[in-house]
Amino acid sequence: MDDLGLDDIDLVSLDGFAAGFPHAVFAALRREAPVWWHPPHPKAPGGEGFWVVSRHSETLAVLRDPESFSSEGAQGRAGGGTTLDDLPRGLGPGAMLNMIDPPRHTALRGLVNPAFKPRTIARLEHELRGRTRAILHGVSGGRCDFLRDVAAELPLQVIASLLGIPQADRHQIFEWTTAFVDYADRDLGESSARLAAAGAGIGAYGRERIAAKRARPGDDLLSVAIAGGVRDEELLPLVSLLLVAGSETTRNAIAGGLLALIEHPAELAALRAALARGDGAVVASAVEEILRWTSPTAYNRRTATRDVELAGQAIRAGDKVTHWYPSANRDEAVFAEPDRFRVARVPNPHLAFGHGAHHCLGASLARTEIRVVLEELLPRWAEIELAGPVEWARSNKHTGMRHLPVGFRLAPGEAAG
Repeated sequence: MDDLGLDDIDLVSLDGFAAGFPHAVFAALRREAPVWWHPPHPKAPGGEGFWVVSRHSETLAVLRDPESFSSEGAQGRAGGGTTLDDLPRGLGPGAMLNMIDPPRHTALRGLVNPAFKPRTIARLEHELRGRTRAILHGVSGGRCDFLRDVAAELPLQVIASLLGIPQADRHQIFEWTTAFVDYADRDLGESSARLAAAGAGIGAYGRERIAAKRARPGDDLLSVAIAGGVRDEELLPLVSLLLVAGSETTRNAIAGGLLALIEHPAELAALRAALARGDGAVVASAVEEILRWTSPTAYNRRTATRDVELAGQAIRAGDKVTHWYPSANRDEAVFAEPDRFRVARVPNPHLAFGHGAHHCLGASLARTEIRVVLEELLPRWAEIELAGPVEWARSNKHTGMRHLPVGFRLAPGEAAG
């Protein structure tokens, strides 16, 4: 696709993302127009054009300047937020943690941040390992849908535990969160019966759980948030955000990581060898490479609050500005051989978790979950192969899968479920 022209690029029509992230398109943007004005499009929310930031350096510049690039919105706009849709204030912007600017963002994040600090997550590792082993032992017959049967299970179980939610509810949560992030039955800016049902379901469920925790608080994250004084109008958006972000992105990193290892057998062998000799450094670098390679959040949006210049382009106050993590994470100016998957890649300054004020709250938890899955799965499954076509979600906001069919053979001495 070296002859791809800028006039051919369409980041609004979701069919262009139905086979995974279109890396060739963004290679052309990095090369020819690293800060590019996407022209107005009939399928874009509001029909508006928007800026596309594709390189690592400019993405960092946006993330480091929340005063110029707001997560909430800007004067003159009725809505804002981190998607191309202009969400009404109070629905997301100004209420949901990832759509609030400092200083309120700093205060709200400080209330829930202790539950996600590395030291806290380290104390959870024994539980994570036990859950992972149980999940793997529950997969039998030498074949499974890895996305649903393994990759989705651990993050769902963990976020349910952290929020004090009954484990029996986790599969319903999976269906709701999937409806939000997979545009299977709609285009940008559109709704559907499935999406409406998911929104109503997760809203009612969140209110029910908040009421239950007010009546009988525990030591879970939701009880802590209530006791810490999180405002009523911020509680339900916080629960919704944690349910989606705490399950969806990590499951796609785990599934995408296994797919990358299957497609790069030499790297899989190198990781197996590192695990066998107890080389924690290579295992840790493999986790970072999986995060760089998969980059489950495709883009986030900001709104320019004032006229500003970026890479020679004049961005006007009120413009929508999107920055694309999978593209920044394959920037040739930052990563040697960016289109090669290397488990021992060091350094690896990827931006899969964002940067600055909105650096992913659950980064330490996600890293630990990915590492534990690798440490438990690879010694147990001696051979792994694709057992059918990968089915990707249809979304330009989240790079995820619907199904990842794999076949496997247990290692000698490993008992079937």
